Amino acid sequence: MSGNVEKLRERITHLQDQLEAEFEKRRDAARYRFENNRIVWDEGVKRGHRAFKAHLGPFLVKSPPRHLLTAPVIYSLIIPFALLDAFVSTYQALCFPAYGIPKVRRGDYIRIDRHHLAYLNSVQKLNCVYCGYVNGLIAYVAEIAGRTEAYWCPIKHAARVAGRHRHYGGFMDYGDGETFQEGLEIARRRIRETEAGRQASATAKPDDNVDLG
Repeated sequence: MSGNVEKLRERITHLQDQLEAEFEKRRDAARYRFENNRIVWDEGVKRGHRAFKAHLGPFLVKSPPRHLLTAPVIYSLIIPFALLDAFVSTYQALCFPAYGIPKVRRGDYIRIDRHHLAYLNSVQKLNCVYCGYVNGLIAYVAEIAGRTEAYWCPIKHAARVAGRHRHYGGFMDYGDGETFQEGLEIARRRIRETEAGRQASATAKPDDNVDLG
């Protein structure tokens, strides 16, 4: 059974790699590239983008009242999200070295780059910065939580779980008490070694997704 699970996980990883390759083709078609970690557009592309920009005044006038009324509620959530960021980052900085777990690199998850798009007005750019931060933060926190769970409690749940993190597939089966203690040590070694190897591999490659612009 475990052999079948590993084969399925390998297939999933292969499909994810194929999906990323397709995304790369679309990036090429969009006519931009990375130079020194900055986005550089082909000649004339940004000028063409500006033609599609919705100017701020008409944009606000045409916005549905429900959007304007609920905007303060959406943006008020920046307070708990910023606190979550601070607390979880502090937890990782203090505890992961003690456990021997490689730290999650926030730059791999939080990308702030859509505000460079010339076809967005100032409000749309602000929205994109906010969404990029919050959704990236959630993924960043989920990875920290996933590595923590893989270290302390790598056991599958009895029922199906939606939104599982990528470490869940390697967890021990629910109710398998016979191999739990041995499996716990294996799981801890795996999370240390696998993530260390993954990060070493990522460091060896140029990061063409980072935008410092």
